[in-house]
Amino acid sequence: MANSIARKAFLLTVVLVGPPLVAICFYVDSLTVRLASLAFGILSVVIVLLLARSLSWRINSLTGFVDRLLDLSVAPPRLQTSDDELGILARSLLRVAPQIEELFNRLSTELTRREAILASMSEAVLAVDSRLNVTFCNNAFAKAVGSDGAFEGVALLKVVREPVLFQILRRVVETGETLRDRLQFSAPDIRSYDLYAAPLVSTTSRGAIAILHDVTPTERLERVKRDFIANVSHEIRTPLATICGYAETLLEGGLEDQHNRRRFVEIIQANGVRLNNIAADLLILSELESGRSGPQPGPISVSDVLGSAIRAIEPAANLTGVQIHTGPIPDLQLLGYGIRLEQAVLNLLANAVKFNKPNGEVHVEVGDGSGDQIEIRISDTGVGIPHEDLTRIFERFYRVDKARSRQVGGTGLGLSIVKHAIEQMNGAVAVESQLGKGSTFIVTLPRYHRQ
Repeated sequence: MANSIARKAFLLTVVLVGPPLVAICFYVDSLTVRLASLAFGILSVVIVLLLARSLSWRINSLTGFVDRLLDLSVAPPRLQTSDDELGILARSLLRVAPQIEELFNRLSTELTRREAILASMSEAVLAVDSRLNVTFCNNAFAKAVGSDGAFEGVALLKVVREPVLFQILRRVVETGETLRDRLQFSAPDIRSYDLYAAPLVSTTSRGAIAILHDVTPTERLERVKRDFIANVSHEIRTPLATICGYAETLLEGGLEDQHNRRRFVEIIQANGVRLNNIAADLLILSELESGRSGPQPGPISVSDVLGSAIRAIEPAANLTGVQIHTGPIPDLQLLGYGIRLEQAVLNLLANAVKFNKPNGEVHVEVGDGSGDQIEIRISDTGVGIPHEDLTRIFERFYRVDKARSRQVGGTGLGLSIVKHAIEQMNGAVAVESQLGKGSTFIVTLPRYHRQ
């Protein structure tokens, strides 16, 4: 009975309490699932973020390592290696990095060496691209065009207005030929250049390089040689023709002409002396220009040299009435060659007498020059020298007044001898002159000090 009542009570409890209890359990289970799903989702997001950050850090490390491979001043960051794909890439970069650094150093050294060579070359070097814009030029080229600006990227025609250079480089770029030519630049002064132009071809662009060798000194030397040969031939031919002409006259009956035969012989003798003077001056000039070592230089008394030269020229001065005046000559000494200095002073005094006016004057003065120098000034009251001839009077066989020079017996070599003799003693000679008012020659030589 009791058991029956208990079963009934249990069944009643199940009937009454069961549905709500089941509902409650279902709700609890559903909430748990939702909370678990939410927690799993959050955990997944956190894991993904951590993985993404780690991956981004590794990629940034690889990027920074690559960016700093060519910057040798900064040490590249350390890389972490692993067994995944990024780790394999990191190991490859670590293996290649020393090779890249060595290659970069080698290229930098080679580039520096080439730039130093090109910059120090005496030849002008120019490189242009396919549009004839300047990509490189050295200091010699900048000096040749008379500028010191930066030309990289500038159009060639804006750098130098030389049509021949522009046309040659354009042809080299278009055809790939190698060309040679000669051209002239007029700035800052006229100079001649031998041009060698060759193509510059790379995988991405075309261009040209030009090397310009300055041949101005060579051309000037060739011109001097031609002028010298022509002048020597002319100077020698005139007295030779005179000698031959008068000798022929004497042989064809002039010996019986008692009134003129002596004059004919005197003319022959005078022209023979002139030839001898030309030959002697040429030998002196050749010796001075050769630079051959002679006797050792020694102390020279300026007063002794000037006194000897003045005494030698006084007879010629007296014949033309020219007065030679000397100021106070201090007892100074210089180091050099006494015979060369006397020869130079004698030539200057001879010109001052020859090209002076009748009853003119010659003044000789000695004083201190700039620095530790001795200055000798020889002035005259003669015909003077035109301004346009002042830069050329020291050239061999150059004459301002050719007719007068030959009339007074000049060879055209005296001032050349003066210039070389003075320069051989580490001195210099200059001239100041006004046409019709006379000339002043200034010789500057270093003073000698007794030890």
